Amino acid sequence: MKLTLNIWRQKGPNHPGRMVKYEMPNVDEHMSFLEMLDVLNEDLIHKGEEPVTFEHDCREGICGCCGFMINGLPHGPQRGTTVCQLHMRQFHDGEELWIEPFRAKAFPVLKDLMVDRGSFDRIIAAGGYVSVNTGCFVDGNAIPIEKQNAEMAMDAAACIGCGACVASCPNASASLFTAAKIAHLGLLPQGQAERDRRAVRMVAQMMEESFGYCTNTGECEALCPKGVKIENIARMNRDYLKAAITYREESAPAGGS
Repeated sequence: MKLTLNIWRQKGPNHPGRMVKYEMPNVDEHMSFLEMLDVLNEDLIHKGEEPVTFEHDCREGICGCCGFMINGLPHGPQRGTTVCQLHMRQFHDGEELWIEPFRAKAFPVLKDLMVDRGSFDRIIAAGGYVSVNTGCFVDGNAIPIEKQNAEMAMDAAACIGCGACVASCPNASASLFTAAKIAHLGLLPQGQAERDRRAVRMVAQMMEESFGYCTNTGECEALCPKGVKIENIARMNRDYLKAAITYREESAPAGGS
């Protein structure tokens, strides 16, 4: 299979970037998209040229590291799939592809297709955890949890933090990511003690990171590779509004109530 790749090349955050065309004459349809880029990079290195930088780790759709735009879509055309799980059989012989990094102010380009998603880490650090000392190991069935809540928590916890929701949103909002991290803890008994503080701190950090506002376009849910539901955003908004009224702390983070 022959493909033409137009790839965004940028030496660093403070350098201008541009699209560079590469011809791939012998692409195996059974390759993953990242394996195809590996072949391209081997060829570039053999020619003495700079390989294309892209982020990856597990290559199993778990870590959330991989992620860039393929023909204007985060992770490419196949729904419910990360770039590392996308296979070249999804494309046609002779097709021309346009590959570029996620575009958002909060995701500055580090090099080529790799962006800095440290803003997500800072949102989680602001409150996406349970700090209660649980002591010794507790049996998984010791705390009763309603089946519906358990399922909703697990669905929210499926978020891998890849950033596709931000890249697909016309406002570059991180509401779906933040909502998923708030919801999967707030729906469980273990997360109730810090529920208000979690909502206030994580939403405040999200705004501090210069993400846009959510306007419920639904693109985030439609293009999330793990199918995280937009209903989590409504749950986050309810938690935040309640916490903004009832919760106070002496050293609230910037932007908090």
